[in-house]
Amino acid sequence: MWLNPWYDPLKAHHTPDGFCNIDEDPQQRSDLKRWRKARKAEGLPFPPAQGYARFTEQWWQPADLSGEDSAIWWLGHACLMLRLAGKYILIDPILSKRASPVSFYGPSRKTPAPLKIEDLPSLDYVLISHNHYDHLDRPTIKKILKFFPDVLFVVPLGLKPWFIRLGATRVVQLDWWQSTEMADGTVVHAVPARHWSMRTLWDRNRSLWCGWVLRHKGLNMWFTGDSGYAETLLEIPSRLGPFNLAALPIGAYAPKWFMKGKHMDPEQAVLLHQALGQPLSIPIHWGVFELADESLDDPPKVLSAAMQAAGMDEARFQAWRIGAKRTLNNLNQE
Repeated sequence: MWLNPWYDPLKAHHTPDGFCNIDEDPQQRSDLKRWRKARKAEGLPFPPAQGYARFTEQWWQPADLSGEDSAIWWLGHACLMLRLAGKYILIDPILSKRASPVSFYGPSRKTPAPLKIEDLPSLDYVLISHNHYDHLDRPTIKKILKFFPDVLFVVPLGLKPWFIRLGATRVVQLDWWQSTEMADGTVVHAVPARHWSMRTLWDRNRSLWCGWVLRHKGLNMWFTGDSGYAETLLEIPSRLGPFNLAALPIGAYAPKWFMKGKHMDPEQAVLLHQALGQPLSIPIHWGVFELADESLDDPPKVLSAAMQAAGMDEARFQAWRIGAKRTLNNLNQE
């Protein structure tokens, strides 16, 4: 039996053999088989309404790295890039053709990556929320280490050994509510998320999953990571808010009876956006991989409808094009 070397009996999300969510998991053991059977029978997911080529034309653009201003880019799925005072930060980078342990099978990209690692002028920090293949991509990490061998990786508890084996020399791993401060003053906090971890058939929940809070001068950002909705998440803004920037997931939610414990749907993301005081929020976890039953173009439609139904300003939380950039200089004046 594998024993959790980081086990702390005083922490509710620790177990002797791994980690767990604080909130009860509604899934049953038979649910995965039931979902896969229904998905196959119905031929889900359906393509975007106007096809993949039109979807890419509407929702994709190459990332423009020009300028020196502090900025954030959405690079598709849950991947974000920040430039803060000249320092580049990547969060959950996946730029490969598949989110899979192998190159010939598994979920494939439906939209291109908006940049290549070698396009970056520099790279200082990489944050990884958990070990699922659509968030921790070995080929992308290998390329990062090839071009930027001195980069600092910040990861949740239990993932440091994976990076060391791959050749990384600078790795910090954090438990929920722990933080680390960079040389430039950027502070990164690991915060709870409602999810799970698994990379092989034998390592389920042996490493932790998390969201990230980044603080740098006037920026206070919450990246929720891969997370289902739970009232307990509101402890994060209570402790570390208020936030003027958030990245909230809106994809991989269908069918809700199966996905709700691990992924937010757009309506739940809107509830969270509202609870945060309506900061500038970036919809993430959509637009690249077909991981659930909704079509690729459904999340932005449902998000827009939910924002309208709530009577909130859609400009504060609306879908971005993959590769889109937003400057961060005036966040506190908006």
